[in-house]
Amino acid sequence: MKSIFDTVSYSCSKIVTTSYSTSFSLASKMLADSIRKDIYNIYGFVRFADEIVDTFHGYNKEELFNDFESDMYKAIQNKISLNPILNSFQQTVHQYDIQPELYEAFMRSMRLDLHKTKYLTEEEYKEYIYGSADVVGLMCLKVFVNGDDKKYDELKDSAMHLGSAFQKVNFLRDLKADFEDLSRTYFPNTDLNKLDEVSKIRIVEEIEADFLKGYEGIMKLPVEAKFGVYTAYIYYKKLLTKLKSTPSMEIKNTRIRVPNYQKFGLLAKSYFNYRLNLIN
Repeated sequence: MKSIFDTVSYSCSKIVTTSYSTSFSLASKMLADSIRKDIYNIYGFVRFADEIVDTFHGYNKEELFNDFESDMYKAIQNKISLNPILNSFQQTVHQYDIQPELYEAFMRSMRLDLHKTKYLTEEEYKEYIYGSADVVGLMCLKVFVNGDDKKYDELKDSAMHLGSAFQKVNFLRDLKADFEDLSRTYFPNTDLNKLDEVSKIRIVEEIEADFLKGYEGIMKLPVEAKFGVYTAYIYYKKLLTKLKSTPSMEIKNTRIRVPNYQKFGLLAKSYFNYRLNLIN
């Protein structure tokens, strides 16, 4: 039965989420049952594309990426795919009318990671972040508002800022791996060989501005989504605080983390605030 295959496909997307990201899966569990499945479906799709360009060393990444992109289009067109990750993603695309411009922009940014290693201008930098992060936020927002186009338009800008904040925190956290292992530098006008406190603080302030605008949107989200997104926001804010207090040279030489026990502490704090209506 097709329903069994769809259930298996969803289970695969959930496994991808829980296997690759403790923090994202923890936040996703705080979403309402009615929308959690579709967020897993989106995450599974974006994670697989990202893994191709970031970790499949020793394989023909471009060929693999081309095949994945082609299969994505076929899955959406045919409303089925034998790739369970793409099968679950296409279901979410159709159910919430996720427009091609969103997942196509995402794939463009992922394709850049196959060859491009430096972003020298603000325009290049912003275009990459739009495709790699902002549109992921917008795809999730489509699920959160469940067809309410007016609400989507109202929250669109905030969702993009929140996606940008998350991605920039990831850039700062993964500075060492991106620079040394993949030879990538995302931040323009920043010499990572000589990263100093001035450059770091400039980046942190940029992220804080994105968080501020993103938070405004979280407050207006439907109740089904608010606590889950707020949980992710609290986690990334904590990570940014740690990065802010870490000397610039240490950031370049190590990967800053939030230990699991702190993540669960943040979850408890988030829930306490939520129950006391401190985030309403």
